[in-house]
Amino acid sequence: MIEFIRADHIHICVPPERLQEAKEFYNAFLGLKLIERPDKIFANAGYWFNIGNIQLHIGVEPAIARSIRHTAMEVADVAAARELLEKNHIEIVEEPIIPGRTRFAFIDPFGNRMELLQMTD
Repeated sequence: MIEFIRADHIHICVPPERLQEAKEFYNAFLGLKLIERPDKIFANAGYWFNIGNIQLHIGVEPAIARSIRHTAMEVADVAAARELLEKNHIEIVEEPIIPGRTRFAFIDPFGNRMELLQMTD
């Protein structure tokens, strides 16, 4: 059996020509803090951000068809997060109800599905 401690990071991809736009979306729009990435050890360009006690890593690859793959992140105020995203015309995806959680997903401008949730119990 493997004893897991915590999630360390999430990795998503964007088309190479939209990498700078992704940096702006996650940093300026969503407010994630950009952190140092050891670029010299990676073959592809990208950015790293802090999300609470884990990191979001953005890399590049050609665009692919939409998938149900997603990342889920707990937030302090899921209603306020949804309002911000809707106000800025970010696509919202309804998620099935899970007791003890209020949640929804959004599709970032690069096709990544991101779930936001708030614990209710």
